[in-house]
Amino acid sequence: MVELLAPARDFIALEAALKNGANAVYLGLEGYNMRAHTNNFSLDNIKEVVERCHSQGSRIYLCTNTVMRDEDIKNLKTILPEIKSAGVDAVIASDLGVLKIAHDVGIDVHLSVQANISNQESLKLLQEMGVKRVILSRELSLHEIKKMALESPLELEVFVHGAMCLAISGRCFLSSYLYGKNANCGECLQPCRKEWKLICEDEEDNSEISLGRSLGKTEDNQFKGDCNQGFKGHLLSPQDLCMIEHIPELIEAGISSFKIEGRARPADYVATVTKTYREAIDSYENGQWKFQDRWLDELRKVYHRGFDTGFYFKNPHHTSDYNQATCAKQDIGEVVNYYSKVKAAEIRLWNPLEVGDEIIVQGPTTGSVIQIVESLQIRGNPIQKVGKNENVGLLLENKVRPGDLVYKRAERT
Repeated sequence: MVELLAPARDFIALEAALKNGANAVYLGLEGYNMRAHTNNFSLDNIKEVVERCHSQGSRIYLCTNTVMRDEDIKNLKTILPEIKSAGVDAVIASDLGVLKIAHDVGIDVHLSVQANISNQESLKLLQEMGVKRVILSRELSLHEIKKMALESPLELEVFVHGAMCLAISGRCFLSSYLYGKNANCGECLQPCRKEWKLICEDEEDNSEISLGRSLGKTEDNQFKGDCNQGFKGHLLSPQDLCMIEHIPELIEAGISSFKIEGRARPADYVATVTKTYREAIDSYENGQWKFQDRWLDELRKVYHRGFDTGFYFKNPHHTSDYNQATCAKQDIGEVVNYYSKVKAAEIRLWNPLEVGDEIIVQGPTTGSVIQIVESLQIRGNPIQKVGKNENVGLLLENKVRPGDLVYKRAERT
């Protein structure tokens, strides 16, 4: 059975992943991963993370895949025994020094996509070095992956959903060059997502340049024009990867693990994407595969930059502007109490709510609960809508907890 691997930036996202069908979760440790500007887990709470994952039958992988200098290796040597003792199932690494010390401690190693592994000989060498799994280069086609899987001595993992980087397997220097922030140490400020203008200053060069969608598009979704006039748009920002329509081909290729990108993403993103891919994978493995349009509809509700299939079938050429999610969420209240016997919650509202609205309830233990409001009550009386600054009762199938935040999700206008 293929593994579904989901990201987590905090305990809320962790619970969202676990409660929506993730077989494994990957997360960052402060100071040692590729998402330095988002929430990360500390060494003090790794044991609790492991207990939560293992209690639900899921595995936990810890990212240690930044560029490692001698001081970093020295510090990692002191904490890897604690990581091993806590029960972490594997570390994700790109540095050969990390590979060695993890092997010495007895922790399984998954070689990061940062290593850009793209051939069979590398897999054989990595097996000799004690690696258990390789996260393959993003630039491989599905045909190439399938050929590698036939003879691979190691487990193979690939990304199936989420943001794509302009650089080869994420090894970018643009943020470092422009801002002095090293993307390969997790500090990327994502200048590629900004709007850029490209101008050719060679007056003798009047050749035609073809770029992704920026100012306009032709029938093949390409923008063409005189390079001396310049091009303006999100020229360096690829669309997001989305392989939900190609689950059968991916499974039949012999891949061990499907990875969802998004350790900087909030819990409702993790919940929605994990649940959707879980349903798609299960439908294939149960012999009932039929692509459902609603899967794409669900994925479009959360943050994305438009969807593409990356390098799986061709070279990606579409560029993307900012968030293209079909829905936006509004902070509307918090949970005051939950009554388990009747499966109802009391919510303190600071923005209006009505029957038929879609809500998201999020908390460190609750994770991310998403459902449609089917009924509302105030002091035992049913109502259709309620204004702000009111306490209201509503039915919630899943248990929520006092202090959990409540959001309303609605279509963008």
